[in-house]
Amino acid sequence: MDATNTQAWLALGIVVILVLAALAAYFSYRRRQSRRLADRFGSEYGHAVEELGSRSKAEAELRRREARVEALDLVALAPGEAARFSRDWKRLQAEFVDNPAGVVGQADQPVHGQRGIATDDLQQPAAEKQAPAGSSDESLDPLFSPDVARDFRASWDAVQIGFVDDPQQAVRKADELVRQVLDNLSQTFSKQRGALEGQTDQVERASTEQLRMALRRYRAFLQRLLSL
Repeated sequence: MDATNTQAWLALGIVVILVLAALAAYFSYRRRQSRRLADRFGSEYGHAVEELGSRSKAEAELRRREARVEALDLVALAPGEAARFSRDWKRLQAEFVDNPAGVVGQADQPVHGQRGIATDDLQQPAAEKQAPAGSSDESLDPLFSPDVARDFRASWDAVQIGFVDDPQQAVRKADELVRQVLDNLSQTFSKQRGALEGQTDQVERASTEQLRMALRRYRAFLQRLLSL
């Protein structure tokens, strides 16, 4: 191989190395940008990827959002004001389960209004006003069927009546009655929890509204347990 060919191969090798180095730098930059956007936007990053269908489209959209925010004249909140917004935000998150449309309107107005950014008034439809806790979508089966409850009450009346003649036997019967009631309660709660667990099997395919209603039913179940 003569000197000319050697120089040509050497030049080609240098070009290949430079191209590979440029590609490595590019992909390293893309990875850093992806990590930065994921860290900054949190769960919204995943939502954008799912909604737009590709990581590149999602990241382009998130960068556009960054540019819009950077163009705003934002002023740091005073500590007291920041604490108030934090409390309001936690309250809105808790209320979302009952009143999603109203909460979205409330969440939009305080923050944008504080900065003087015009926003459309979001009117809450009458059909979407907050439903009271324990409404039909949260209804659970009674703890006892009417017949079972009537039998338990009759048994308790008999225990009290029998106390005068045989106190020891009355206490033993009272203990047995309580055991029966607890066993019945255990079966009822196991059945209701099983029904709730069946909903979690559909979580991956459920809509946000279906998940919201499922959470309300879990809340009703937990409140019933805590009220015993």
